[in-house]
Amino acid sequence: MKLSNDIQIVLIDDDQHVLDSCQHLLELAGYQTRAFLDPHMALQEIHPNWSGVILTDIYMPTMSGMELIDKVKAISPHLPIITITGHGDIEMAVEAMQKGAIDYLEKPLKPKKLLSLIEKVITKRKKMIEQWQIIENVLPEQLLGESQEIIEIRKHIKLLATADRDALIQGENGAGRYTTAKLLHELSSRQSQPMIVKNGDDLLSVEELEKVLTEAKHGSLILHDLCSIPTEVQRFLSHFLLNQERSGKRTVKLLAIFGQCPENDLKEHRLLPELFYFLSQVRFIIPPLRKRKDDVIPLFRHFLRKSCLLLGKQRPKIDKAYLETLKRHQWPGNVRELKSVAELYAIGVVKLSSTEHSHPIEQMTSPLDDLVEQYEKQLIEDALYLFAGRINDVSDYLKIQRKKLYLRMRKYDLDKANYKIN
Repeated sequence: MKLSNDIQIVLIDDDQHVLDSCQHLLELAGYQTRAFLDPHMALQEIHPNWSGVILTDIYMPTMSGMELIDKVKAISPHLPIITITGHGDIEMAVEAMQKGAIDYLEKPLKPKKLLSLIEKVITKRKKMIEQWQIIENVLPEQLLGESQEIIEIRKHIKLLATADRDALIQGENGAGRYTTAKLLHELSSRQSQPMIVKNGDDLLSVEELEKVLTEAKHGSLILHDLCSIPTEVQRFLSHFLLNQERSGKRTVKLLAIFGQCPENDLKEHRLLPELFYFLSQVRFIIPPLRKRKDDVIPLFRHFLRKSCLLLGKQRPKIDKAYLETLKRHQWPGNVRELKSVAELYAIGVVKLSSTEHSHPIEQMTSPLDDLVEQYEKQLIEDALYLFAGRINDVSDYLKIQRKKLYLRMRKYDLDKANYKIN
């Protein structure tokens, strides 16, 4: 269900007089309201996609305002709650805000103050709803897939995109870690600010790290391979993040990309425990493609359609047996490998993953030697992208000696520096 821009105010108070006067004032101001003496009845109106605002008394006989806050936050942590408290009960109001209330008002309610606060909260609420609607439209297009695993990741991104939190993103190369990090930046309030992407081996001193943090100010830092950062630099980063958290002023959002098991880095003392535990408060685990088989065919069709559009050609027919071959393949290169296979299919070359050879699927439009060279160049280039220009990994993946690999790269004018993550 999509969120609505029609903001409704739910009023909850066990005093009918207070309810009536508050509802009358708000409706005169043009707001939609629902009034409840019983908080249990009010809760039946609230669901995860509800777009309203809650104004509730703290002291009620059937359910306290504190208990109500807990129940509302369990439905949706983003729902705005304003509490009403008796004169002098500031301590109770502060406790309610610590639980998740957005603000409080003291009895007797002052109309001008009530309307001013409601306007402020609703304006903020509308902006958040608009952002969520954008997120709902963008996520399925940017983070593709139909598997339950990818659906859950999209839900997780939606919840956290509007929250300004650092995050740990783990998974295999090519599984979608960078796409996830990029979405967490682009769908957040920092989207117009810098998004700096760095490898850990670019940050070998505190001075280098400080420079990058300055570049990323008010934006996000996507950091690959944090474990290659020296311990003293990791310690500086840990203190920087902790100070941001304590001060409540987060100048930089860190999105740290790890391999399959950061705990191993922790055990082998490549990663500071305090840094790991801080980042792992918000954690995304991106499953490899072989563990989400339901995504293989939709992804293949998407990449094929995209490639054919770029080439200005009609999409070729896909044999059912070939689709089964794609499903059976283990995809060691994950989504990047599947993208490469789809791109090759678009130019008329089928990579039969089960037997690792190719054959043309359409009438030959180019000499065989040209097609072979084009295919070879594509494979090398995809591997360079896959392993960010790391020649040892590329040669292992392609099962070719480094010397021969360099010769082929020179032949096709491929430079490993162009594939490194900056």
